[in-house]
Amino acid sequence: MPRLTLQSKAFIALSILLAVLLALFMGFSRLGLQRGLGPYIAEIELGRLDWLAVRLERAYVLHGGWDTLRTQPELWRQMHKPGELPRATFGPTPPQKRDGPGTGTGSGASAAQRGTGSASSMCSSDPAASGDGGLPPSAGAPAGEGAAAGRPPGAQPPPDPSGHALSMRLGLIDGQRNVVAGMEPQPGSARRVLRGPRGEAIGQLVLLPPLDVETDADQAFLRQQLVFVAWTGAAGLVLALGLSWWLARRWLAPVGALVNGARQVAAGRLDTRVPVDGDDELAHLASTFNDMAEQLAGMEASRRQWIGDVAHELRTPLAAMRAEIEAVQDGIRPFDGSTALRLHRQVMRLIQLVGDLRASLDAAGEATPAALVPVRPLPLLTEAVASMQARFDNAAIALDTSALDAWAADPAQSADALVRGDAAQLHRVYLNLLENSLRYTEAGGRLCIAARIERSSGEGGARLVLQWDDTAPGVPAHELPRVFDRLYRAEASRTRAAGDTGGSGLGLAICRAIVQAHGGRITAEASPLGGLRILLILPLLETPRP
Repeated sequence: MPRLTLQSKAFIALSILLAVLLALFMGFSRLGLQRGLGPYIAEIELGRLDWLAVRLERAYVLHGGWDTLRTQPELWRQMHKPGELPRATFGPTPPQKRDGPGTGTGSGASAAQRGTGSASSMCSSDPAASGDGGLPPSAGAPAGEGAAAGRPPGAQPPPDPSGHALSMRLGLIDGQRNVVAGMEPQPGSARRVLRGPRGEAIGQLVLLPPLDVETDADQAFLRQQLVFVAWTGAAGLVLALGLSWWLARRWLAPVGALVNGARQVAAGRLDTRVPVDGDDELAHLASTFNDMAEQLAGMEASRRQWIGDVAHELRTPLAAMRAEIEAVQDGIRPFDGSTALRLHRQVMRLIQLVGDLRASLDAAGEATPAALVPVRPLPLLTEAVASMQARFDNAAIALDTSALDAWAADPAQSADALVRGDAAQLHRVYLNLLENSLRYTEAGGRLCIAARIERSSGEGGARLVLQWDDTAPGVPAHELPRVFDRLYRAEASRTRAAGDTGGSGLGLAICRAIVQAHGGRITAEASPLGGLRILLILPLLETPRP
């Protein structure tokens, strides 16, 4: 089975998700249509019962309320059935008013009226004279009800157009929403407000939605709507799948490039770079990868250069020792005290070089947090200066510590100069800095040492700043960032003298490692005196201790 790529997995996952969402959409759409179709049908059916609403409104006026319908359930069943209502429904018909003398009708007219009393009462304009409670044919009742008087004797009333199921779903509630007759309202029921003579609301005619939608027309309507929903969902699914495919390629293509770039870097090709497209998170990730690859390439180049420098430093004393030994073996030079002294000097140089290499690698580890205790750095500096004073005098280099002595003599200043550190390691830093100035400052020059405390309101707190300034020669500006690298020497300007005066190029690297282990930092810049300025910065303790 072929292995799926991340892009394929993302596309398949999105496709399954979209298909499930489409199925849920269609299912809920069908359920919503089925639930919404019943109330919709009830609204249509109730709209066809205007004649019943008019009949109920006139019955309310005739009886002065709904009490008659509440107490006579049979009356309610007769009210919502089309056809002529018997007179007994609302009581006997009020007596007809006879014509008085002089009307011109005579007794013949009265007899004719009595002979046709039923027909005249159906056509009377008096609401009480109508057998259905005052509803003439023109009031909206079915045609069969208005023509009841002209129906042949024995003829059956027209069938109920709404059916028995419709009758079982009707209900009437009064103005206080209390059930008068019929079914109690339910959610989704259709409602028709009934109005009194002055237009006030006197109740509501309620029709419950059908429980089942099983007619052919209803099923055809559902199928039509579901087909429309299915086509709409299918079109949306196709569009979403196309968009998901494009997004998968757009988002995951940089991931593939990063994978390939990581493989090449792991194989040793540190010049590998990945394209950066856009400004989103993936673009930032690609840019970070390129920065990492560049730093790895720089570290590898520094490592190679460092190994070459170490080999060069070791080769010089070894070559000198080899020449001395071969001269003794060939009889060119006798093995006397002078030869032994020269060999001893080269061996000591090798020991010093190896020791400096080891110190530059282990300086940070030696100053562990457990070994750091509150110490006063200024007495340590004074002691280091005193131990190097004779060598500076022999080299004709003035050692100016007047600014340091004046600052240390002020109790208010020197009392605050308390740091957490390792006294032996700090003393070693001072000696290395003094040794560096001694080796690379020309005769007749001078070295000035000063100290100050810098206070800040930020998170850094107070800091002790020790400053070294020596005279020419200086260091070119482009080489200043590298003076703390291992085995680095600015040969063009601060040339190392021959013999024992030459250093290994590890002194400043050792100083940086120790200072960083103490939470400080050390920097180099051009000195106003023409040489090199070294700034040693150490954080001070907040609460001085005796």
